[in-house]
Amino acid sequence: MRVVEIGLARAVSKTLGFEENFIEEALNLKSGFDVMALNLYPPNAKSKGVVGLSEHTDPGFIITLVQDKDGGLQILSHKGKWINVYIPHHAILIQLGDQLESHIHRVVVENNEVQRITVVTVHGPSLEKVISPGIEFIDEGHPQGYRGMTYKQSLEANGDDEIDVQSSLKQLRLV
Repeated sequence: MRVVEIGLARAVSKTLGFEENFIEEALNLKSGFDVMALNLYPPNAKSKGVVGLSEHTDPGFIITLVQDKDGGLQILSHKGKWINVYIPHHAILIQLGDQLESHIHRVVVENNEVQRITVVTVHGPSLEKVISPGIEFIDEGHPQGYRGMTYKQSLEANGDDEIDVQSSLKQLRLV
């Protein structure tokens, strides 16, 4: 998966007009740290509500998601509407993480007719890497919007040891 992550970092770097290795080197992705979570969502008849995982963003550079059944994941659109995400069978969904200001998403279980399992992996930089907006993106018209912290602190701010997931972006925002 590290090869895919670095390939995506290179593609994004080139798309933004930077040298191909810009993001890879800025985030020290070759020494990256990954976190994997396995989630079990029961059939709706056994669930404790319609939301399986409340709205949040994910730390890291990219997030990969594999699940045994389609359904459940929703992304909040720029218009404030929840959009269902279709993930084809045997596919890997790749999402952007907080290092690229990820989108807000949640998991709903109200339509689960059968048990559903997901495997989510957060792929990020090394734990000691300080994450902050690149100076290339900051000027008078675009002031720094987030404070810097190590990737480890970012994971801790996201509730790395808690079930109630939250977004560290809200905690880091300066404006």
